[in-house]
Formats: sequence, structure tokens, C-alpha cells
Amino acid sequence: MSQTLADMLDRVRREYVQAMVDNGEVEPYLTAHRICNTRLWLPGPELAALIQEDPKLLSARAGDLIDDDRERPNPCVGAIVTSNIVAAALEGLLALAVSRNWLDVDAEGRVLVDAHELDAVGSVTGVDYTEAGEFAPSRGRSQLSQIFNRAEEVYLERLEEGPHDAYQLALMVASDHAIFTPDDLAPLLVENPLLLGLRADDLVDDELFEGDPPAGIIVSAHLTEMLVQQLLERALEIGAIGHDPDGHPLMSEAEEDNPTVH
Repeated sequence: MSQTLADMLDRVRREYVQAMVDNGEVEPYLTAHRICNTRLWLPGPELAALIQEDPKLLSARAGDLIDDDRERPNPCVGAIVTSNIVAAALEGLLALAVSRNWLDVDAEGRVLVDAHELDAVGSVTGVDYTEAGEFAPSRGRSQLSQIFNRAEEVYLERLEEGPHDAYQLALMVASDHAIFTPDDLAPLLVENPLLLGLRADDLVDDELFEGDPPAGIIVSAHLTEMLVQQLLERALEIGAIGHDPDGHPLMSEAEEDNPTVH
């Protein structure tokens, strides 16, 4: 855990204790839920910076942790990461509540919460990570554009070496230049926090990840697709992919499918 995240969780803990004392030590669960969801949904640039300090956050999966109704059906990367942070913080506050006798546990150690508190939990409205907010792109070529340009150079060199299936070659080159590790992905999120708004859609193999891919894999899948499309556009420009009489690219039905990360 990064120091920044540790400090955030400590501030949440102190705010929780103060709120409980000020309000007569009532509604410990509701208070914890409200504070966690108020303090821990960060704007895109701040969340990206937090992830850069602790790239392992990109290993988070949605599970059953998504409380924002807008995000639950197909959560974005930012919502997945934040929901895991909120869940961990809430668990810590409930443990604190038990230690201070604000909440009880049953014989199996499960925290007991009054039904009226659970019924009173309102819907969560998190951050819309598909909007840039106050983000301003840095000047010059981004790290992502440099990676894509290197891949394009390799692709064009391979096409010049001899006959190739341009689409299959694009898949191969994109795979060779794919960005999968959290440590490599984190700086790209800082460069462009809009990547936090990406969703799994149909780009990630459901069977491999049981329909619940890690946040980082979602970003990787989209970047791979973007790179494949860039390479194919270059292939069309240089005539490596033909056209039918109507000007449409001559690609097989299989080639028109989006690549899927396996």
C-alpha cells in the first residue's frame, strides 16, 4: 500500500471516529458507508496518480463490490479500483466499530448490522471517469504514442520483407507490443486519466477471467485493439490490404471481429 493511500485511509478512520462521537455513537454502519463513499471516490487525475504509486491496484476485480447503479452492469476501470478501495476501508471501519462496541459480531465473527441501517443505505453516485474533468494533456509525444509508433515501424518493416496476411501480422505485432503489467500501465493512466473510463465490453475473454477481469486487463485489451486498428489503417494506406469495387477493405469475416485478450 502506498503512503498516499495509507494516509487517505487514516483520515477516513479519524473522520469516522469523530463523526460517531459527535452523533452519539449511533448508526455505525451508515456513518462508515457514507464517509467511505464520500471521501474515497477520487477525480480521474488523482486516482491515476494513486495507481501510479501503487500499480497493484490494477489487479482489482469488480466482484460484487460495485454499488454505483450506473456502473454495476459493465463497470469501468476507475469504478472497479475505487470500489475495492471503498470496500477495504469500510471493512476496516466496521472492525473499528466492533472494537469500540458500536457493533456486535455473531458466534462466527460476522459483523451484525441493524436492519434499519441496511435499509437506509442510499444509492452511491461515484465519479464519471469517462469525463476528463480538469485534466490537461502534457506536451510532446506521450509514452503511449511512442509505443504505438515503434509497433507501427516494426509492422511496416515486416510488410516490406515479403507477402504477409496484413491482419494476422497486425495481431502478432500488437501482441508483441501489448502492455499488460500494472507497472507499465500505471504511467499511461497518469498521462491520460480517461483510460480509467474504459469498460470490458466484448474485448476480454469471459472464460479466462470468469466474466470478471482485473482492471488492468481491461485497459490492456482496449490498447491492443487501438493498436491493431492503427496498424490496419497503415496497411490500407500503403495498399497491403485490397479494396472491393465499392472501395471497402477486402477482409474476411473473421478479420472484422475485434481482437480479444486471452
